Amino acid sequence: QLQLVESGGGLVQPGESLRVSCAASGFTLDYYTIGWFRQAPGKEREGVSCISSSGGGTKYADSVKGRFTMSRDNAKNTVYLQMNSLKPEDTAVYYCAAVRGSRWCNYGMPYWGKGTLVTVSS
Repeated sequence: QLQLVESGGGLVQPGESLRVSCAASGFTLDYYTIGWFRQAPGKEREGVSCISSSGGGTKYADSVKGRFTMSRDNAKNTVYLQMNSLKPEDTAVYYCAAVRGSRWCNYGMPYWGKGTLVTVSS
């Protein structure tokens, strides 16, 4: 019954912004560390950002630092990834993942969404 659903993907031009969302059901998101990952066709999955459980901090991949911001809204049981100054190389399917407790994000996290496609192109 634990489920994560991403939304908000779409087509955007380089330099523009987009916000993707990850809504949780079946569990209370504030007790979990949540990560954003992405995978482009023909490329390996890569970590994008990570936010720890309530009261914790955030981490970002070097490729997105200064452009992407991750946040959580516990009242809505949702986490967000605000993506600014988007580049064509940001094009990928974006996935969210979760693990309970005070852990950092990794590829073995037990709960994953199905992804939302972000395409950055002119």
